Amino acid sequence: MSYIKRKWKYYFMYFFLMLSFNLYYIFLMNEKQIFYILYLDLVLFIFGGMVEGISAIHFYSREKKKRQLLERDDVIFHEVTDMEDRDIMEHDVQLLEEQLQDKFDENCELQDYVAKWCHEFKIPLAASLLMVEKLKDAQTRLELREPLERMNFQVNSMLQGCRLQSPLFDLQITKTLLKECVKDSIRNNQFFLIQKRFAIDIEVDDVVVYTDKVWITYILDQLISNAIKYTKKERDETPRIKIWEKKTGEQAELIVEDWGEGIQESDIRRIFEKGFTGSNYHNGKYKSTGMGLYMVDKIARRLGHRINVESQYGKGTCFHIVFEKNEL
Repeated sequence: MSYIKRKWKYYFMYFFLMLSFNLYYIFLMNEKQIFYILYLDLVLFIFGGMVEGISAIHFYSREKKKRQLLERDDVIFHEVTDMEDRDIMEHDVQLLEEQLQDKFDENCELQDYVAKWCHEFKIPLAASLLMVEKLKDAQTRLELREPLERMNFQVNSMLQGCRLQSPLFDLQITKTLLKECVKDSIRNNQFFLIQKRFAIDIEVDDVVVYTDKVWITYILDQLISNAIKYTKKERDETPRIKIWEKKTGEQAELIVEDWGEGIQESDIRRIFEKGFTGSNYHNGKYKSTGMGLYMVDKIARRLGHRINVESQYGKGTCFHIVFEKNEL
């Protein structure tokens, strides 16, 4: 709100009082004495102008400081000292901070519980995988191993999700070879890649970027897992995934492309939203949670990278992981 809009009621009241005062004395005084009334009006006008000028400077200075404070991401209440009934506001702020702290503690306890549950679950899961490998019947071994591998993938994703939501989000930014991250991710998904008979085309040279190897591998795991999930099974040709890198100036890109179902144009702007499953899921084709790409986008932002996507429905999808120059 501008200063004039804020004060117009007071200006109107001042004008009305001055007009009434002048009219009252003009009709009661002789013509020679009107000069003194005009002189008094001038003096009052100059004095009022000086007062309003100082008030306006103070107002706009305070508004500028308020805009600067509103651009910050932390709590700014403690830096505002000219608020009326400040003791009431301090009481409410303190109460809200205590409530937030309680919710934060509950969330941390839940994350710890989930992480411990995942670690405990991985022990019998690993034992089950070893037992399945001892089966002599190849068909039975394959049928039992597939759900176990899916469970293993989901448990690992849950553990990574707990780490991402933790207040102590651990990052180890180092010089990282993209080729090693790609190999690790292919190894993590090798069972389903072999089972679905995927052809993998990797064209990644010794490109070095500054990032966290564990989290970039997790991002690749999710992208490759989606490529496997949304493969067009009715095609006769071998399903393929192509991974290559592109370097432009001080920026590098790691590109993951598949020739699967693709993403509808109406869905592509929302695929990174939490819980969004898309039109294919609503048609009953896939059992998706809508969390994979949400986690991918959130991790990329934490690392200072960008995720871009290009897709043509029915022909395939191409994800670009963009690494800016980020040595600092």
